[in-house]
Amino acid sequence: MIELTKLSGQKVLVNPDLIELVEETPDTVVAFTTGRKIIVKESRQDIKNLVKSYRKDVFAQ
Repeated sequence: MIELTKLSGQKVLVNPDLIELVEETPDTVVAFTTGRKIIVKESRQDIKNLVKSYRKDVFAQ
């Protein structure tokens, strides 16, 4: 799981395997394979780095 911050300041844990699309419009919108979308404070690049780090950790075990 990766931790993201909603615009309200609430921290949420997200399963990166369910992320379908991340776009900046200018807010960062994360769309999931389930059809749900959330707007977060992190940039598209930040989310990309979090997912890459998560995958490195998972595959290193």
